[in-house]
Amino acid sequence: MCGIVGYIGNKDAYPILINGLKRLEYRGYDSAGIALIDNNKAQVYKKQGKVSELEKETATKKITGNIGIGHTRWATHGLPNDINAHPHMSMNGKFIVIHNGIIENYARLQKKLCDRGYSFTSETDTEILANTIEYIYLKGKVSAELAVRLALTKIIGAYGLVVICIDEPNQLIAARNGSPLVIGVGEKEYFIASDATPIIEHTNRIIYLNDKEIAVVTKNELSLKTITNDALIPMIQELNLDIEEIEKGGYDHFMLKEIYEQPKSINDTFRGRASQNPPEIYLGGLYNVFDKLDEAERIIIVACGTSWHAGLVGEYLIEEFARIPVEVEYASEFRYRNPIISKNDVIIAVSQSGETADTIAAVKMARELGATVIGICNVVGSSLTRETEAGVYTHAGPEIGVASTKAFSAQVTVLTMISLLLGKRRKKLSEKTYTTLIKELYKIPDKITQLLSQNETYKHVASLYKDATNCIYLGRGVLFPVALEGALKLKEISYIHAEGYPAAEMKHGPIALIDENMPVVIIATKDHSYEKVVSNIQEVKARKGIIIAVVNEGDTTIAKLADHVLEVPETLPELAPLTTIIPLQLFSYYIAVMRGCNVDQPRNLAKSVTVE
Repeated sequence: MCGIVGYIGNKDAYPILINGLKRLEYRGYDSAGIALIDNNKAQVYKKQGKVSELEKETATKKITGNIGIGHTRWATHGLPNDINAHPHMSMNGKFIVIHNGIIENYARLQKKLCDRGYSFTSETDTEILANTIEYIYLKGKVSAELAVRLALTKIIGAYGLVVICIDEPNQLIAARNGSPLVIGVGEKEYFIASDATPIIEHTNRIIYLNDKEIAVVTKNELSLKTITNDALIPMIQELNLDIEEIEKGGYDHFMLKEIYEQPKSINDTFRGRASQNPPEIYLGGLYNVFDKLDEAERIIIVACGTSWHAGLVGEYLIEEFARIPVEVEYASEFRYRNPIISKNDVIIAVSQSGETADTIAAVKMARELGATVIGICNVVGSSLTRETEAGVYTHAGPEIGVASTKAFSAQVTVLTMISLLLGKRRKKLSEKTYTTLIKELYKIPDKITQLLSQNETYKHVASLYKDATNCIYLGRGVLFPVALEGALKLKEISYIHAEGYPAAEMKHGPIALIDENMPVVIIATKDHSYEKVVSNIQEVKARKGIIIAVVNEGDTTIAKLADHVLEVPETLPELAPLTTIIPLQLFSYYIAVMRGCNVDQPRNLAKSVTVE
């Protein structure tokens, strides 16, 4: 959940660390800190708040050194303040540590250290880790590397960490278990980070650390081994990422940029995997598991947050087109409820980052129980891609805004393609329907471009309801997950309480909330349940509720009932989630901006949830 950056080489480390932390701030922004080594002396600066606050704090300092580490925090143990900010130094000043993850057995380790005379200044589990390393180092009179490896054998939990030893100041020690860590390889220099975004402006040569691996890095070389000291050969990969992809590109916020990138990201996601002539779906990433998908008795989709909503869309489509029973599970609940899984089940894990801790844990459990596990992910080299047997990458490109937008539509695109392909392979989908859906899928990017041109309409409606305190979102069938996702976007970035419901469920409780002050957003494009939705709108109007309706262009029936109409181009009902989500994303965005909220970095949230 936190962001880690490190550098060792011949350059001035300070600007590399500060700029790297800015790139990683979407991973956490409660506090930030850096530590540099110069002439065997440590310079440590930490500050509550965003990286900009740290930058102000250090602006007047003379900070030098070619070796350093930095951290931007999303708090787990201890309040966000200067003391709890990373880096953390051990009691005797021998070690400096930055850490992303959670040490689950921290209390037991702390008690042992206290019994041995150690004291602590912070409330963090990371300081306990730093002191555990130091105790082993001093007591055993071992090298810093061995002290780190031995300490990690005593740790229960997740970590991505970088360690500096003051007595061995010309090296960085990095280790990973459950929390992502990558190393950039330059010319007589190395970069360490939680992901590639701080590294790409310096090098595109990347080493992805796997779980239980440790790297010892000097400016001239890198050695890689397991925590149990088995030597490994580093595998250097070339990263296909442009620096422009992680810049705002003239937009006010990353979120707005990413909303506007959806025509391209959807097109990139089906490009090379679908063709119009002949109409066909090709998913080469699933080639090795087609036989298992063909024979699957059940599909279980596991995900969290926005990815879970995309999974719900997938449930509707796979059951409709392929006639396979589908269950959609919160990954956090799935792994703890002793689920019944057979070898004939296929698990589809969906994650934007590929590092979501609960989803990764669910995948590992499903594999142990013998299920076939495939992944849908946006990040090459992520943990999910290494834990699954096969999968499909979304090609959404980097998503920096914490509230996911283009990742959702790209995930829905992949799940749509999977459902179509399975429907054809299992002979449950007619050739005519298969062809029609593929041709219509090709039209979706242009229809979204058309939607984005109606920007002023969304802004106007947002201005009318920016001071609302509650909002209900309603949808039926495949549009119910869109209602859930629309409500999530509003609450995430504007802090307005919002809930999504199946439209018919409104009568079973939520209708009690409706009055003249309650905006009700109804996704009501035409499908087989359209008349039922019209009846639901009538029920809201009878309670003086405010109706904001997302409808097909030219709809006159609902236009007569609704207070506001947001029109979307007509498409096939099964593809409507890809168009109807756009007005909801922009509605939430403009409300948040008008309320003065930090759109890209909402309070208490972080982009990649790498802790449980």
